[in-house]
Amino acid sequence: MGSVQPYETAAGKRYRVQYRTPDRRNTMKRGFRTKREAEQYLAVVEVSKMRGEWIDASRTRSTVRETAEAWYAAQLQVKATTRSGYLHSLEKHVLPTWGDFRVSEVSHSGIQAWVSALETTLGPSMLRQVYRVLSSILNFAVRDGRLSKNPAEGVQLPRLKKRRHGYLTHVQVRALADGCGPWSDLIYLLAYTGLRWGEMAALTPEAFDSKRGRIDIASSVTEVRGQLVWGSPKNHLRRSVPVPTLVITAVAPRAAAAKREATIFAGAGGGVVRAGNFRNRVFDAAVIACMKNDQTFPRITIHDLRHTAASLAVSAGANVKAIQRMLGHASAAMTLDVYADLFDDDLDAIADALDRQAAESFVVNS
Repeated sequence: MGSVQPYETAAGKRYRVQYRTPDRRNTMKRGFRTKREAEQYLAVVEVSKMRGEWIDASRTRSTVRETAEAWYAAQLQVKATTRSGYLHSLEKHVLPTWGDFRVSEVSHSGIQAWVSALETTLGPSMLRQVYRVLSSILNFAVRDGRLSKNPAEGVQLPRLKKRRHGYLTHVQVRALADGCGPWSDLIYLLAYTGLRWGEMAALTPEAFDSKRGRIDIASSVTEVRGQLVWGSPKNHLRRSVPVPTLVITAVAPRAAAAKREATIFAGAGGGVVRAGNFRNRVFDAAVIACMKNDQTFPRITIHDLRHTAASLAVSAGANVKAIQRMLGHASAAMTLDVYADLFDDDLDAIADALDRQAAESFVVNS
């Protein structure tokens, strides 16, 4: 237990509280005007120590900026693209508002007002990413003994608006491939295998097994702030992706011409093919031309070719687990969540099957 002791000052008698911290350091707090105030403070300290909630007052004086630096340095488990996203949220939104605040000064109501203000300029998805960065920093402050609880908990966020995916038919895939000229094989590859751009860009002849009809995905390359970063696929999952014959036929000549250690697809200068360059120089113009020739052709992004692969696989009768493995999703539940709209016909099939079985049962029992 600590103790309360009086002492004299020019302004009169004051009281100080002496106690031990959980790590058994002696410390004190001075300036209490009455003995009762000092005793109440000591009681709160002792209860917080027993509950494991004690916070060193000196640590609460660290700023959000200082805490953010420590938090960011500890993000070793995430990929370079994710760290880049964190840094963008910090520099653009979090630190300009909260950087100079002490962590103990950040309030729940203040965060709610900040989120409401951001909603006027950011979409729901981006706003949630920015909020998660601030909340993660404050969680770090709690774990590091700078805060007793996270004031960001329970903040109301805008609802996510689920974007409708752009799905192409087989005929539309061919039209787009034709429109991309010498890059038609790349379009076929993305639209029928569901590879992510970085996985395609890192693909080597060794990983392209035309005899087995498989692509072994073990690496990915991503452009982060103008620099290429090589690493493992998303979710760190290596996988074997089935390749239709039409894709093998399209890609085989380029794979055969590539050097063993080089990537199959290369940019104009012989390096990694970059998504931004391909989109600006080839893809967008081909999409616009297809839309002019076909009123049903959707305005799509390169990533929509991955969604197209999922759609074509479902229409071909593939089950959810197979599609999950093909796309490299962390779980089948994630696949269902992302592509729930593709399985609407399955709901009708369930109703029809139940009607059929019920009718057969009634006939048997009658």
